Amino acid sequence: GRARRPRRAAPAPASPERLDTLQRVIVDSLDDDKAENIVTLDLGGRAAFCDRMVIATGLADRQISAMATHLQEKLAEVGLKRVQIEGAGGSDWVLIDAGDIVVHLFKPDARALYQLERMWGPDLAEAEDGAGGG
Repeated sequence: GRARRPRRAAPAPASPERLDTLQRVIVDSLDDDKAENIVTLDLGGRAAFCDRMVIATGLADRQISAMATHLQEKLAEVGLKRVQIEGAGGSDWVLIDAGDIVVHLFKPDARALYQLERMWGPDLAEAEDGAGGG
């Protein structure tokens, strides 16, 4: 039979203190870059892919690229080296995957379109019961 590849151990989940630190670094960095409408969501246990989500609006491509780049630099300073950036450069939505925290940077129209806060916000449970009016 085929040799089984050893399974990589999943990284240990970050402590709440670590998450708070990372989140603060992210929010401060976005704030410095004049991001608008910064929202942080605690997904504790609700999403398999991350514990926290940060959503922010940038008005121009260049601003969003700068926000993503600075985030990467600031996170590296606090020891988070493997930060993936998807969709950078002229896209309406850039995703920065910092492992336990995922950051979404949107242009205003894209943010209105995807409505991640509605999808992942604290009123998730109620939203699923009622008919989705809007």
